[in-house]
Amino acid sequence: MEPKQNSSDVLAHEFLRSVQIMARLRAPGGCPWDREQTFASIRRHTLEETYEVLDAIDREHWPDVKDELGDLLLQVLFYAEMAEEAHYFTLHNVLENLNAKLIRRHPHVFGDADAAKTPEGALANWEAIKRAEKQSQPSAQTTPSLLDSVPQSLPALLESEKISKKAASIGFDWPSAEDVLLKVDEELAELRAAILENDAAHVEEELGDLLFSVANLARKLKLNPELALRACNRKFRSRFLHMEQSRASDRPLESYSSAELEALWVQAKRREASVRER
Repeated sequence: MEPKQNSSDVLAHEFLRSVQIMARLRAPGGCPWDREQTFASIRRHTLEETYEVLDAIDREHWPDVKDELGDLLLQVLFYAEMAEEAHYFTLHNVLENLNAKLIRRHPHVFGDADAAKTPEGALANWEAIKRAEKQSQPSAQTTPSLLDSVPQSLPALLESEKISKKAASIGFDWPSAEDVLLKVDEELAELRAAILENDAAHVEEELGDLLFSVANLARKLKLNPELALRACNRKFRSRFLHMEQSRASDRPLESYSSAELEALWVQAKRREASVRER
């Protein structure tokens, strides 16, 4: 394990070096690819790097977490450098704003407010201060919304979970997970009916309603739907790989019948279950 190097001098030196490298990449004579990027063009890279951090954490592969966090930090430096070039703001402004926000939203740590006794209490303080800040800021909307703080650029499943949590914070919610299950059943029945109508727009609408209800079910079960789906994706990948490895070496999977593919899938599930039982 590397020695702990959290002295302010070491951190300041390495951080400044990263800032200088980013500036050099964007400067005349720097990297052609970096120089042609815009806020819009690197958005997808930011999203990809965020998911790669999550993947490394899911795998608990800490060297990869270290590398992916560096890649994510690069995105911050990239945006800040472009913003300074355009005279929007500077990296100093970003850090100054972050520090002020952290102190402002933790009055129970940095101020004279009563100490939060639970994580839920600390989160409630944070959300209350955040709402007050939003209300004090000018808005383009004539009527501010509780949901304004949820970015519409989030992955749709994650956005569903977050906006339903906001709605639940003012009491607009189902009493229990069982009630949401009934709603899921209702939405599934409506989706079946829309499919029978053969109306593509209606099918899409009902499918969206079903997914939104499932996101609410995850919230009521105190689960993150995005993470649950990611875990399911990993499980599918593992089972599908076993199918590929278990097939007859001279036959591609596409030549298998539906029944043969299902048999390989069942075999993969049984193998997975036996591994868990060990």
